[in-house]
Amino acid sequence: MATLCFQSPSKPISYFQFKSKPSPTLFTKVSVFRCRASVQTLVAVEPEPIFTSVKTFAPATVANLGPGFDFLGCAVDGLGDHVTLRVDPSVRAGEILISEITGTTTKLSTNPLRNCAGIAAIATMKMLGIRSVGLSLDLHKGLPLGSGLGSSAASAAAAAVAVNEIFGRKLGNDELVLAGLESEAKVSGYHADNIAPAIMGGFVLIRNYEPLDLKPLRFPVDKELYFVLVTPEFEAPTKKMRAALPTEIPMVHHVWNSSQAAALVAAVLEGDAVMLGKALSSDKVVEPKRAPLIPGMEAVKKAALEAGAFGCTISGAGPTAVAVIDSEAKGEVIGEKMVEAFRNVGHLKSVASVKKLDKIGARLVSSISR
Repeated sequence: MATLCFQSPSKPISYFQFKSKPSPTLFTKVSVFRCRASVQTLVAVEPEPIFTSVKTFAPATVANLGPGFDFLGCAVDGLGDHVTLRVDPSVRAGEILISEITGTTTKLSTNPLRNCAGIAAIATMKMLGIRSVGLSLDLHKGLPLGSGLGSSAASAAAAAVAVNEIFGRKLGNDELVLAGLESEAKVSGYHADNIAPAIMGGFVLIRNYEPLDLKPLRFPVDKELYFVLVTPEFEAPTKKMRAALPTEIPMVHHVWNSSQAAALVAAVLEGDAVMLGKALSSDKVVEPKRAPLIPGMEAVKKAALEAGAFGCTISGAGPTAVAVIDSEAKGEVIGEKMVEAFRNVGHLKSVASVKKLDKIGARLVSSISR
């Protein structure tokens, strides 16, 4: 069990500045550590639970989308985690108990302070000022760990939404994303490109972190877009993959990636899957450093493009590869070629799926009234 007295760790705030005057062609990354205060109570009066039990779902997410490192992400349909949350008289008031973890992994900690779902649930309870009710939580993992599909964010999003729903939906999306960020900071760093789309659905642009400023990007409903997701049997921990990133980038790469990220945003808003794919494939900063760490990734990207994909890159920190296309049937063929490349070049087994954009995000699946 854990109380609501929770304070997030210090987080690095990264920005780029020019290097020494003789060489203005390089940017150097500087990290400043700021200690975030504990999550604040946002509701004046402690709400009473309106349900005795709720079940929620949060989808998988694709972060970065190539050139949008740490500021662009989207949710994909069908894959994700479930949380069942109950008002539990046997749990001390103001505390939460993780009673069961099932699904793709059972090796996660049931200590709420060391579990993504637990941390997000605690932060949400703190925002709501919950002191009179104890809760128990079951987590069903539909996503594998270290897959590049936002596994930790899905757990956090489902838990935050579950707490919010059981107490009458008092918090908005921005507050729920902040609760989820408390969890992400513990696991993979203070970045919202998984947790924001996991909660909000669709494509999301993170314009700023302090204060948090989220911009939903609406892909036109009359346009088709499919994601080909190929996940190999290989774990790529986010912290390890972030450690591989460059500390300096040439000015020309900064300009290139900025233009490609802008093109990607325009493609989303216009529903242009071809331009979206081209931009998604064009990262010159992050993907070149991470791809060699995933056996066969470069060959997988080549196979996807040769099979007709509009674009292909690493999903999040990997190892999942994501390609985009405008037809499910074409996506199935592309997926087969990507699986073949992982097997023949990377010597890895992998699984392919073709999914649409999840436009809803984390949501209530079922509830039992009091």
